This record gives sequence, C-alpha cells and structure tokens, in this order.
Amino acid sequence: MIRDQETLQLLLDSIGSFVKEELIPREEEVAESDEIPEDIASQMRELGLFGLTIPEEFGGLGVTMEEEVNIAFELGRTSPAFRSFIGTNNGIGSIGILLDGTDEQKAHYLPRLASGEILSAFCLTEPDSGSDAASLRTTAVKEGNGYFINGTKRYITNAPHAGIFTVMARTNSDVKGAKGISAFIVEANTPGITIGKRDKKMGQKGAHTADVIFDNVWVPVSALIGEQEDVGFKTAMKVLDKGRLHIAAIAVGAAERVLDDSLRFAMERQQFGKPIADFQLIQAMLADSKAEIYAARCMVLDAARKRDEGKNVSTEASCAKMFATEMCSRVADRGVQIHGGAGYISEYAVERFYRDVRLFRLYEGTTQIQQVIIARNMIREAQQ
Repeated sequence: MIRDQETLQLLLDSIGSFVKEELIPREEEVAESDEIPEDIASQMRELGLFGLTIPEEFGGLGVTMEEEVNIAFELGRTSPAFRSFIGTNNGIGSIGILLDGTDEQKAHYLPRLASGEILSAFCLTEPDSGSDAASLRTTAVKEGNGYFINGTKRYITNAPHAGIFTVMARTNSDVKGAKGISAFIVEANTPGITIGKRDKKMGQKGAHTADVIFDNVWVPVSALIGEQEDVGFKTAMKVLDKGRLHIAAIAVGAAERVLDDSLRFAMERQQFGKPIADFQLIQAMLADSKAEIYAARCMVLDAARKRDEGKNVSTEASCAKMFATEMCSRVADRGVQIHGGAGYISEYAVERFYRDVRLFRLYEGTTQIQQVIIARNMIREAQQ
C-alpha cells in the first residue's frame, strides 16, 4: 500500500539521485578497499536510510511493504554492499524487536537503529545449522535472573560493525526442533563475545560477514525478546518472510542495472560494420532479460501489496524470492555474454555484478528451500 504517492515519489527521486550521483561512482572504490567510506555512511544517515522500515514514532520513516520494495528497486541498481550496510537495521536486525519486543525494548533500541547510531545483526545460522534452522545448537541456560549463552553463529552480516545482535538460542533442551528456541537482544560489548575474522567471499566486497562466538555470555531476562521463551523461531520466520520480498526487490533492481549497462554496450559496440544490438541473437538476450525483469517486478509488487493488506504471503514471498533471484543470475550471465570478452574484465561493472548477485540465491533461504516452502504450502492448502 502506498500511503501518499507524491511523498513516495520525492523519496524515490532522492534515493535514485543518491544512487546515481554518489553510490555508483564509488562502486569500484568499495570493491577495491572492501570498505564502505565513512562519508557515504554519513550521507545514508542524513537521508534516513537506516530507519526506512522503522515506525515514525521511533525516528524512522515507517514505510509500508509496497513502499519498501519500490525503494529496494532503486537501491538494487548499485553495488549490493551499500544495501547490505543499511539492510540489517531495516530488516532482520530490527523487525524482530519491532514485531515481538516489549515496549521497553522498542523504545531503547529502535531509535538508535533508525538513526544509524548503531548497526544490528541477526544471528541464526550456525556451522551445522543453516537451511535447517530448527537444528541450531546455541544454548541459553537460565540461571537466576538471566541466561548464559553459548554457541557459534556463522556468516553473520554486519557482525564486525554491529552494536547489537538478535540471537536465536535454544532455551529448552528437552524440546526438539523449533519449539525450544528463543530470541535475545545481546549488546556487542557484552563480555564473552568474540567476532571472527571477516569472511573472504566470492563477491559483495564491502559487505562484511563473520562468525560470532558466544562463550558464557550472560544476559538479563530483559534481553529476551518479548520476555517470552520458546517463541524465537516464530519471530525468525516472521522476519525472514519480509526479508525475502526485500531481497527479491533488490534482485530486480540489480537485474535492471545489468540490463541497462548491457543495452548501452550493445548499442555502442561495433562488429561487422554495425552495432551488435542490431544482431537478432543479441536482441533475443536483451528481450528475454526485459521480460523476466518485468515478470519479477510484478510478482514482488503483488506480494508486497497483499502483505500490506494483512494477508499471509508465505507462498508469494517465496515465489517472488525464488523467481527474482534466479532471474537476476540469468540476466547477469546474459550481460556478461553480451559484453563478450569485456564482460570478463573488471573494468566493466557487469563482471562484478555477475559475482555479487550469486549470493541472492543463497541467503534469506536458498532457492531449494523456497521450493520446499511453496510445495508444502500448496499441499497444506489442498488438504484443507
């Protein structure tokens, strides 16, 4: 649902200009240095990008899901590292607190996240627990008026920079699977927390992930999200459902950027005395990419609108995430092909995007997990 089209358009124009004039020209710098420049981070804070989805009462912009995906279409047109830097505060790092936190937890953390004063990170994945999130082994043992947390979390986005972690831990060892899992807000300076070395990744330089090790980390009962045990997995699923639509929208934006670059290259590159855009096999790749991007954009917008209407969009979110991210990889592959040998050279952005977008099919639930979710939902509905 778009609350005010004129206001949203002003915001989209502002973000679009920021992407075009500030972020795109700095992409190579970020790729080479593996860092987000501080002046860029400051501009992000000034634009309110850290608090896009956080309600206005906590200092954010409180955008709806439909508004959020429209913003993501714009942010997706540049290096994913920029989006990743603000993404956790707007998604998996804050939404759990927003949806299930106590009034005190919301008042204490959300304004600081919205302003970008602190970054958040979402600690669910473990060395032996990824797609099967319910098998996590990190424990939170209650003792007196608090809990001792022990375990290792892996591939945690923004871990080296986070001020707080949303940590999923097993509070009930007698209950197998998802039911014994609870969610905690753990401040990064709490004794017993160690951040591992930054992961060396295939792409997305400037977006940092690392292990987070909890060794007898004591937190008070007030750190338990909602101050309720054994409902953390439900909180995680609520967060991931929303995040899948966001990533789908980012994938659409990235694909649009690759297609724009590829079309421009095809119109300028001469072979056999004319632009390669005149050749039908090049045109076929351009046309296939355009059609798939259009289909993905429509899927994302439809699912976002349904979520704003209060409908259960588990199936639609998984469909959109699966299709959009797979589509983005196909478009990036065609982009390299259209560029020919130049597409394999880092001088052209398509080479970097080809590597960067590969991750979209893995996080927020792999393509195969989305397939399982979609099929199980279909079977459940048919049985009813």
